[in-house]
Amino acid sequence: MKNKIKIERAVHNLTQADLAKKIGVSRQTINAMEKNKYVPSTVLALKIAKLFNKSVEEIFILDNED
Repeated sequence: MKNKIKIERAVHNLTQADLAKKIGVSRQTINAMEKNKYVPSTVLALKIAKLFNKSVEEIFILDNED
């Protein structure tokens, strides 16, 4: 699953650490998601979407391998 977390962070002027703190995860978790090495739980995906005031589908994109 691909995502637009890095883009949304830039738009909102947040570091990985800032975003991690706001949603209650480690910076390493944010880094892994941005590199498509970690697929977040539904709850985590919803937290991220809510923080950026977007729908989950606007941030997370299923690719053909999913």
